[in-house]
Amino acid sequence: MRIVRWASALLLIMGMHLACAQSNSGLIFPPLASGKALPGTQRDNHASTVVELRNGDIMAAWFGGTREGAPDVAIYGARLHHGKWSVPVELARANQVACWNPVLFHTRDGRLWLYYKYGTHPSTWAGARKWSSDEGRTWSATEDLPTGILGPIKDKPLVQKDGVIVSGSSVENGKWNAWIERSTDDGKTWTRFGPITVPANLDVPGPGAIAASHQQPPPPSNTGVHTKLYMPSRTTIGIIQPTIVQLDGNHLRFYARSHSRSAQIAVADSYNDGKTWTQAHFIDLPNPSSGIDAVRLKDGRIVLVFNNSYNARTPLNLAVSRDGDHFTVFRTLEDGPGQYSYPAIVQARNGDLLITYSWRRETIKFVRIPLNQVPQPAQP
Repeated sequence: MRIVRWASALLLIMGMHLACAQSNSGLIFPPLASGKALPGTQRDNHASTVVELRNGDIMAAWFGGTREGAPDVAIYGARLHHGKWSVPVELARANQVACWNPVLFHTRDGRLWLYYKYGTHPSTWAGARKWSSDEGRTWSATEDLPTGILGPIKDKPLVQKDGVIVSGSSVENGKWNAWIERSTDDGKTWTRFGPITVPANLDVPGPGAIAASHQQPPPPSNTGVHTKLYMPSRTTIGIIQPTIVQLDGNHLRFYARSHSRSAQIAVADSYNDGKTWTQAHFIDLPNPSSGIDAVRLKDGRIVLVFNNSYNARTPLNLAVSRDGDHFTVFRTLEDGPGQYSYPAIVQARNGDLLITYSWRRETIKFVRIPLNQVPQPAQP
């Protein structure tokens, strides 16, 4: 009996250690303010992307520098291998202008791609990319994208079973407009559809947006962390940064960030594999003009990661849907003062959800959520 008890305890301890090793959730690198920062750590770190590599490692990338838009802002990346994140390394840099919004993903031919933007402001961005044939250990020279093609603007593209890439793009030049860039040859050539907008007559603020527009900024927390408010717009500016999922057959849908009076997430649909798209409309989820991401699970459910607020980039939540329209919030990733924003989400081969996001703009946080912790959504 004693041997059985000791064996059971040992199995329990081993299981706990295995669970911890498989989770590896936490900050990818210590922020400067921690006093434990690694050499070369940047002050401002934002807009992460995440991908699972063929050997089960996880790779993340983000932009970092003195401040967003500064000429020293470059793309950095790190790898999670055997439960430990590597020291971040520089992956890309532009000549005297900032880099922005990296996106990592694999194409049908097995290449790992890094797409990113560079320029002084989103209105003047150009697109660039690199590829790797050894899962990010070495990279090709930088390739500039054709004029008018920006590549995936924030979130991973949808790579379909036949290899077709359907990529969400957008333009911020006065009004905001979403676009779709589509490639049938692993990114060698692209076609473009858009602009996709939300008609102003659909942009009607509800009680949540109205209340948020009158809210005063909260005082700094006792740790000195300030929560910035992103108020609903007084006019319909538009939508950007679409994240694309396949709902059923040829039916694709994107979810987009909005800068609008209603301060809600917008969606648009394609019924021909992404060749053409409807105009957008709002769904009943708030959006404080902040980036979001979504993934279709292997069982067909849609998981969305977003800031569940009309005017603040906190809290950061997960929601699940069966039909792509009605979502049930099931997990809070962060709800403290500050901002926790610009998430990225993919599903690992074992079913786990892999998520990265900006942690107070000081560092990037990684979270792994086992599939069995994603509930079945409530019936609409």
